[in-house]
Amino acid sequence: MTTTSKKNKAIQKEAEVNVKTKYTTPSFYSKQRIWSRFVVVAGVIVYIWYTSKDGKETSLGRQKEILQQRGQAFQCDSDYLEEINSFPSCIPKKCGRYISDKIVTINDVDILLKIAKRGFALGGSDGGASILDLHSGALSLGEKFINVYSLDKAKDVFNAADLVAYKIVKAKIQHAIAETFQIGIDSLHLTHPTFFSRLNSLDARTIHDEYWHVHVDKEVYESFHYTSLLYLSDFGKDFQGGRLIFLDSPKNNITLEPRKGRVAMFSSGRENPHFVERVTSGVMRINIVYYTFRFCGR
Repeated sequence: MTTTSKKNKAIQKEAEVNVKTKYTTPSFYSKQRIWSRFVVVAGVIVYIWYTSKDGKETSLGRQKEILQQRGQAFQCDSDYLEEINSFPSCIPKKCGRYISDKIVTINDVDILLKIAKRGFALGGSDGGASILDLHSGALSLGEKFINVYSLDKAKDVFNAADLVAYKIVKAKIQHAIAETFQIGIDSLHLTHPTFFSRLNSLDARTIHDEYWHVHVDKEVYESFHYTSLLYLSDFGKDFQGGRLIFLDSPKNNITLEPRKGRVAMFSSGRENPHFVERVTSGVMRINIVYYTFRFCGR
């Protein structure tokens, strides 16, 4: 048995032991904040970097490429470093941004895509951005959020096998982040929210639909230390637009084209200001998960 097979079996065993199969009614995000916080423009002045006529773009990954791993390491933001210094046993070796098409399998992605499609069939925003959070139960519906677990149909949509599969995928990404950023796996913990996102070209109806603003993840939620995006659809095939743009310097932006099964992972501080381009046609689906050091050493 290969090392990878042993690791995946260990992850699956852990997931099956810990998964909860009983439907409960989780708490909502107060005042429907999950998307409103995402439109906080952490450094709105940096937006001119992207709109500068003299600016250029550097590709981190194109949709047609199949990448084992590609990325950029750089110095962490000073505020980020100041905070993580309070967790001395958990300090990462570097900050940066990385992508890989080899962390999860196509089977993993297809399972998550089915979960997302079944969930969004129970609701959906009137604007261009919908979210589904299996942890809290938050689901976009019209111009508000509902608790998906309050719907009778939810019991037929989500099952124990789905939750195990979802937990396995999150564990694979967690291990990849720990290895990439050279931190102990026990130092890294899931934090909330974690959710599926569905983006299309509809005009925004509320501020929750405005996903295209420049922001810094850690300034949206203080507990965030690492961000991961798992793409469930393909740029140029399933949708147009929707690229992930990092504002690297006043003269250069780093662009990433989504590819089904591709994982983007990056440190969540001011070293990584970014935004998602507006989707101009089709439907883009993503799974977004955040990780924290907040429980490190406890």
